[in-house]
Amino acid sequence: MTQSRREFLQMAALAAAGIPLLSNSSFGREALAKPRFKISLAEWSLHKALWAKEMTNLDFPVKAAKDFGIYGVEYVSTFFKDTSTEYLTELLKISKDNNVTNVLIMIDGQGSLGDSDPANRKKAVENHHRWVEAAKFLGCHSIRVNAAGKGTETEVADAVVESLSKLSAFAAPLKINVIVENHGGISSNGKWLSDVMKRVNMKNCGTLPDFGNFYEYDRYLGMQDLMPFAKGVSAKSYDFDAEGNETKIDFYRIMKIVKDSGYKGWVGIEYEGSKLSEPEGIMATKRLLEKSFASVA
Repeated sequence: MTQSRREFLQMAALAAAGIPLLSNSSFGREALAKPRFKISLAEWSLHKALWAKEMTNLDFPVKAAKDFGIYGVEYVSTFFKDTSTEYLTELLKISKDNNVTNVLIMIDGQGSLGDSDPANRKKAVENHHRWVEAAKFLGCHSIRVNAAGKGTETEVADAVVESLSKLSAFAAPLKINVIVENHGGISSNGKWLSDVMKRVNMKNCGTLPDFGNFYEYDRYLGMQDLMPFAKGVSAKSYDFDAEGNETKIDFYRIMKIVKDSGYKGWVGIEYEGSKLSEPEGIMATKRLLEKSFASVA
């Protein structure tokens, strides 16, 4: 896609969000050059197509750009064939050929960083090392990890703090962030996870606040808890009303929290609904994000 066409699509998106773009408007030019927020696409939004083998991880950057006009991608480790240099080289070439920024990799299934057994924790940390290196190779800024474990809140926190500190120390020379999503269990308690961040207290260790994963914890309070440590934001969506608003989550309220925190950067679409198809859900979330961005501009 040529630069002029990309600019046209960006301007069209801003116009659709209600932002005036007059030819002499410095605001319009600045918004195009340095947007406060950029939309990325979480690969999990296409997990049904991936599981059904209708596409592969290598297709993801192409689909994000060509089908949805999204130029930032958030991979999921589950869908990688491997982390060999050959595979990563191919994936990097595909993303570059499509002007797509590789934002982060979400890591699952590599062991529990909050395991009560020190040997298991050590193994889990080491299992994440290759993903840190893969993220570096692809030009990502972060890997997303999980803070899970069995035991009391204090016991799991102690174990997670130890693991995150070790993993972040490994990632720091590679300039990769280690970020934790509120992703079920105790990690979905905003206060607990923010306290863990304070204890780790490392520049490259932070959070990936997800709009939807707070469960029994107030989502808006949770976003306030986690945004001071955020190095990414995940815009979870499930269903939409006739006006295009999410039926369970107030995107406008959350984006104000995000803006007020001082965060600038990628906001990743993660559609998990069942009423719309995956492509329809992605586009509905994108439209809602564009409107919510404009509301806090």
